[in-house]
Amino acid sequence: MTHTYSITGMTCGGCVASVEEKLSKITGITSVSIDLAKAEGIIDMTSHIPLSQLQEVLQPKYEITEKDITVTQNPKEALPLEDASKLAQLKPLFLILGYLSVAVVLLNYKDGSLNDAMLDFMGLFYIVFSFFKFLDLKGFPESFRMYDPLAKVIPVYGSIYPFMEAILGLLFLMRIQIPLALMVTVIILGVTTVGVTKTLLDKKSIRCACLGTALKLPMTEATFIENAIMLVMAIVMLIQIYS
Repeated sequence: MTHTYSITGMTCGGCVASVEEKLSKITGITSVSIDLAKAEGIIDMTSHIPLSQLQEVLQPKYEITEKDITVTQNPKEALPLEDASKLAQLKPLFLILGYLSVAVVLLNYKDGSLNDAMLDFMGLFYIVFSFFKFLDLKGFPESFRMYDPLAKVIPVYGSIYPFMEAILGLLFLMRIQIPLALMVTVIILGVTTVGVTKTLLDKKSIRCACLGTALKLPMTEATFIENAIMLVMAIVMLIQIYS
């Protein structure tokens, strides 16, 4: 069952992340998608949940009112539309990864080694992804801590994470302290991947913060794959360095 609500009081990505997190914790709600521009929320639930219960979990500055109800009788028939929508939402991520791959090939196709290509990919990956996080430094930590285990325990970690990514990107591109940068990559992406995996296994529908809050990316297997690629490259290079 899908309900569409009007939600007022939201002013930034942080508000969106906060509302999504609180509503997602209500028993019976399977997914929450908030559109800040429309001041609208689309909530999937197993059975109807009273409006008063939804309002109760939100901060007083947010007001939620019901707009309409759309009931999906046959989920299997709706699946292709959901998949198409998910692919459309992930298009920016695929484009960015494609551009990064092309850039790495152009930089290394003449005389670059595989190690140089991996370092360039990792450096560009961090620089580009940190850029999108910098677009909304206030809202990013709220979205990030919804699935990253370390950000949940240490809130300030989410605030400094974009800066860490930018620094790591520069270290890789400038070939400075590579072993240290690789070890930090394994640690931070390892922790994030644990959170992403748990979210996927729990079948929670939340927003991925890998490209900040400016782009509305759903948490999917693509998030796991992008982290896994970086982890594999970092581990392979560490083995080469210390073997």
